[in-house]
Amino acid sequence: MAAQQERAAGAASNERSAASSLLREIAEVVVLAVILYFGISFAVQAVHVEGLSMFATLDNDDYLIANKIDYRFHPPQRGDIVILRPPTNNSTDFIKRIIALPGERLLIRDGVVYINGHRLEEPYLPDAWTQQTNAGKWSAGNGAVIPPNQYFVMGDNRNRSQDSRFFGPIDRDRIDGKAWFRIWPLDHFGNIYAKMPVLLESGAVLAGPASAAA
Repeated sequence: MAAQQERAAGAASNERSAASSLLREIAEVVVLAVILYFGISFAVQAVHVEGLSMFATLDNDDYLIANKIDYRFHPPQRGDIVILRPPTNNSTDFIKRIIALPGERLLIRDGVVYINGHRLEEPYLPDAWTQQTNAGKWSAGNGAVIPPNQYFVMGDNRNRSQDSRFFGPIDRDRIDGKAWFRIWPLDHFGNIYAKMPVLLESGAVLAGPASAAA
């Protein structure tokens, strides 16, 4: 009789131990899931593209993954496609391409961009740039210098983009992340940086306020 009671007690103890072990494992999985969720949320975000200001690089209703920690390790670079908050609106996200960097002299003349006197080749433009081809002080004389810690951004579809030509350069702290790759539509999944701007080092130096020398 005593032996039966000991066996029953042992079985009950084993069941409690197994239940406790299962609960501990479930708790560990939940904690790990929470850590991963917040870690991923901190590092990346999904971005829904609305509008055609970045066509043809990006299309309306594309979905992207943006990297939110990349710029903690290095500054934004020319050609980066970034998610930003325009200076006049904290509740709306824009997606644009960085064209000019802090300290660079930018000139926009007749639909051509010059950086420090050198023409910027932009192979991603979808068609002829005909709207806002000259932009205020950025088109006067030899252009103007981008202030420290600010970036000049434009949409690839220049004729349908509200960008730094209208609201000026943006502060570094208004750039929330770098567009990383496209996840939708599936037939365009992947790389969004097939075409990048190229600063021509020779043969396209601006010679004066109103002319470009070949």
